[in-house]
Amino acid sequence: MANHAEATRLRASAPRGPLKWIWGAAATGLCVLVTAVLALGAAILAAIRRPHAVTSLTRFWGRLLIGICGVTVELQGLENLDGLRSFVLVSNHQSFFDIFAIATYLPREMRFVAKKELLRIPVIGYALQHADHVMIRRQAGGKEIRRALEIARKGYSFSVFAEGHRFNDNRVHEFSDGAAWLAILTKLPVVPMAISGSGAFFPRSAIVVVPGGKMRMTIGKPIETAGLKSADRTELTRKLEESVRATFVEEV
Repeated sequence: MANHAEATRLRASAPRGPLKWIWGAAATGLCVLVTAVLALGAAILAAIRRPHAVTSLTRFWGRLLIGICGVTVELQGLENLDGLRSFVLVSNHQSFFDIFAIATYLPREMRFVAKKELLRIPVIGYALQHADHVMIRRQAGGKEIRRALEIARKGYSFSVFAEGHRFNDNRVHEFSDGAAWLAILTKLPVVPMAISGSGAFFPRSAIVVVPGGKMRMTIGKPIETAGLKSADRTELTRKLEESVRATFVEEV
């Protein structure tokens, strides 16, 4: 589906001014150090089968990185999650900050659906593999289906970036039907969420974060999947994409 909105330039792609550049460089270095330490902690907890402890550590990790970088996170539509024990969260993707903001501010234990390539990252890959996240391997077939169902039965919620990867052009791109397929398979309600602003302070190609930014996560109304079949995933994907486009804003 084409995006009918005109793309706008991100407000910032590098720190402006010497003081802000120093802040950004120092924050970036500190975030790398924090990540190295806490990723190791997450891997150890995952290895000894403490997935709930991994959740708590990840929330602390995310809050720390967001605080170091002076990022403000606005969360709207939280009332739409009332009464939902678990769900499939479907959103666009602009920055790696999206991951930490979701893990930190969503009031559920979130598990991410991620590409298998992330397993190659030392320590982090191990933690992802052993803490009940879903790693997409096309050749795994039925094994991944069974794993997703098992994770859903544990009461976790899933987070899926439906565009497939991060985009820097401040637009919502076409959604794949993987999230809809997962929701129908697990019979969980699916919740659209628009992420706005995060690409301005750490876009995909950035080396140094632009500190002091603001991002917004806008949660839409859930869509029930009970009674839906695999053939309905195209229409469900269309509804999710339209909902995210409707609440996405170019300027936060």
